[in-house]
Amino acid sequence: MCDISNYEKLANAIILQAVKDYRMALKTLKRNPNSYSASDTVKEIERFFHSQWYTVLTDVDGDFLIRRLRQEVYGS
Repeated sequence: MCDISNYEKLANAIILQAVKDYRMALKTLKRNPNSYSASDTVKEIERFFHSQWYTVLTDVDGDFLIRRLRQEVYGS
């Protein structure tokens, strides 16, 4: 029998990795606004935060998460 907590751990790990990657891409863009790679990563992760798959993984509002991470990197 599968333990639901393992699925929750996997879901949390997916979200946390997306947050780390998004934060790193935002910091790269802050230093180098012309970075196509970082810009593409930001767009890709924002699509993920707005996806149906994301809503399956968590109840945290994707727009809220984006705003918080942008505030963290860029301030206010």
